[in-house]
Amino acid sequence: MNKSLTILVNCTDEKGLIYKITRVLYENGLNIVKNKEFVDEANNRFFMRTETEGEADQKVLLEALTRELPPNSRIEVVPDRKKKLVILATKENHCLGDLLMRNHFNEWNAEISAVISNYDLLKDFTERFNLPYHHIPADALSREEHEQLLISTIRNYEPDYIVLARYMRILTPGFVHQYKGKIINIHHSFLPAFIGAQPYRQAYERGVKIIGATAHFVNDHLDEGPIICQNVIPVDHTLNASEMAKAGKGVEKMVLAQALKLVLEDKVMLSGNKTVIF
Repeated sequence: MNKSLTILVNCTDEKGLIYKITRVLYENGLNIVKNKEFVDEANNRFFMRTETEGEADQKVLLEALTRELPPNSRIEVVPDRKKKLVILATKENHCLGDLLMRNHFNEWNAEISAVISNYDLLKDFTERFNLPYHHIPADALSREEHEQLLISTIRNYEPDYIVLARYMRILTPGFVHQYKGKIINIHHSFLPAFIGAQPYRQAYERGVKIIGATAHFVNDHLDEGPIICQNVIPVDHTLNASEMAKAGKGVEKMVLAQALKLVLEDKVMLSGNKTVIF
């Protein structure tokens, strides 16, 4: 039993869906506190996010909703609890530092379980927050061998999400599939512009007037996963690529934090290669 549940529904659109869902919630003793819906008319998909209060058996509730909704429905019944995060990092400290500070001061409904890196440069910094730091070097290992070591460590924490805080390694499809829909990356560019390595160098060479950052779910295609959050800042011709990179650090950590807040509050739903944000 849980006194606070969030119900997420993604299904084929048809008449009477809101009535059917709310009736099931009422019959299970739940009171609706907040509710939002969206219809993707191009794909005939219905999305609904509902916050409830009251005690209900999650399994019984899920079974009742499943009986009422179309057979291809994706339904989640999410209890109000702290979600667990594992952070993957490389050498950059700005995104990791921002996440560790927010975690330390309990700014969101989550807790960081551990930090994993292929370098040991951020070990001392991380341990100042009394968090475990796992240094898993990639030297002389294939990408698959290194990722197996990552997976073995990650399994110890059973995270809800894996956050790539400027983790500068390309993940294999095997790793991504294992944590499908659970890996969140911050890319230092306003995607889809400047995919891949050295986006600030690419931006400088194109003479852009804005630079930005994009937080997205990771899929099998480099920097092409569903976008959660984006933002930009202005730049001009006086900045070189290195100066652009320094200027971009602030927007990178801001965008990653905004995206995580939305995800941790269960306000992000996947719709193919796009997201629905409530």
